[in-house]
Amino acid sequence: MLIASYNPAGMGDNLIVLTQQGTEYTFSQQENVVQFINKNEEVIGYNFINISESLDLAHTNGQVFLTEEQVHILNNLITAADFTSTLTVDNTPKFVVGYVESAEPHPDSDHLQVTTTVVDNDERVQIVSGSPNMKQGIKVVVAKVGAMMPSGLIIWPGALRGVKSNGMILSGRELQLPNAPQVPGALILPEDFAPVGTPFDAQSPAAQALFE
Repeated sequence: MLIASYNPAGMGDNLIVLTQQGTEYTFSQQENVVQFINKNEEVIGYNFINISESLDLAHTNGQVFLTEEQVHILNNLITAADFTSTLTVDNTPKFVVGYVESAEPHPDSDHLQVTTTVVDNDERVQIVSGSPNMKQGIKVVVAKVGAMMPSGLIIWPGALRGVKSNGMILSGRELQLPNAPQVPGALILPEDFAPVGTPFDAQSPAAQALFE
């Protein structure tokens, strides 16, 4: 997993790179590289200070989709700072067309449902959803683990009322699509929108036209 964010107005000229979730951590700095380590002594991310000296991120604000060349440059910075862990490119799509194969009542909630959702031909994930229109047999947009939402929220593995949930079934409002209803409810895609597993681009003409 590789999640990168650059927000010069809010964080200065710093690139934040996360490799896994972590709330309890320590950090150490060498040169312009800060390494973050969790309580299990695993690297969970880096902060690259004055990153514009190494990468051209002009006109970038928010999530950064790093290329292999950019990751190579970051790994050179890590090595030069005498850290041993390196980054691996992650080009897998994090927003995809999904299909709700099943939806069952949550055992400890009167409004949550536990879904089995197909996100690719051979990949199914369990997602707990609170959408009032959730049901079996619908096409939806899924934010997989590792996705960064338009709001900046990162989707991590989690649990709701004791039931594991790996991803999020999204509403048009959460995707910030034009004219989307500002109320809870999963975005139900037309059956012919795209095959299951297709990357979902909220900026594409097809996505932008969903609520016209």
